[in-house]
Amino acid sequence: MTRRTNKLLVISTLASVSAALAVPVHATEGGGTSYPLGAENYMSGAMPPPGFYGQLFVNHYEADNLRGNDGKKLPVDFRVRANAITPRLIWVSDYTLFGASVALHAIVPLVDLKVDLNGQSQSKQGLGDVIFGPALGFHHSEKFHSILALDMIAPTGRYDKGDLANIGRNYWVIEPVYAMSYVDPNGLNLDAKVMYDFNRENPATDYRSGQEFHVDYAVGWGLGNGWVLGVGGYYYRQTTDDRQNGETVKDNKGRALAIGPSIKYTSKEGWFVTGKWEQETEVRNRAQGNAYWMKLTVPF
Repeated sequence: MTRRTNKLLVISTLASVSAALAVPVHATEGGGTSYPLGAENYMSGAMPPPGFYGQLFVNHYEADNLRGNDGKKLPVDFRVRANAITPRLIWVSDYTLFGASVALHAIVPLVDLKVDLNGQSQSKQGLGDVIFGPALGFHHSEKFHSILALDMIAPTGRYDKGDLANIGRNYWVIEPVYAMSYVDPNGLNLDAKVMYDFNRENPATDYRSGQEFHVDYAVGWGLGNGWVLGVGGYYYRQTTDDRQNGETVKDNKGRALAIGPSIKYTSKEGWFVTGKWEQETEVRNRAQGNAYWMKLTVPF
């Protein structure tokens, strides 16, 4: 990485720290991404029976170093801290299409973000970028389930290109989704939510972030008493270059791997809760830190 590119990464990353569900800083414009990496856990591909369901995500993320294109720590005094409480509403209809249940969902993040850089500090609180879209839920067997979805991420979060911290990205994202779950209360549990992001241009900066591939995953073992114990996290990789004013931005593609302990408890009444801690590693062109997640799912 050249000295000029290094400097641009620091300025870009800290000028627009994104937090949709308290999302940490990454590559692309502002070093951020619109989807909250690592948000999903067990049961991510298992659509419930017809009805209304509520979910509540609670997340804390913190990082105190930035990694460059070579993976080395950049020489800046930096810290980011993000908290979010995020309700999600899911409606599974009685209609079917291609043998799958038809559903709609919406995610509304409420974010508290603080960024410190070389003696400067800024905090923001409020609505982040809302995620919504339709989905098809397939039940291939008693244990194997999958979901096809098309999510839209709307630029509803507050944004100012001159600010140190932003809780919105200021552009639309189209995100195809495939999720699968293998569920066994007395054995192996496997989950993966695979996503690909097509980012639109930010009209305030004439900047278009590159396309992004990412997977939330969980692997665990059911103990037969409602508990599942295992590991979870995410894998992220930016697949195409950013562009600004028609010019390609080189040497800022992000990537990361996160892993940590993950648990789930399912009650006899039908609600369940998951929790995990994630440590980021193999980081390029983004912040490196830790995330803590809890998710409660309740049928109405």
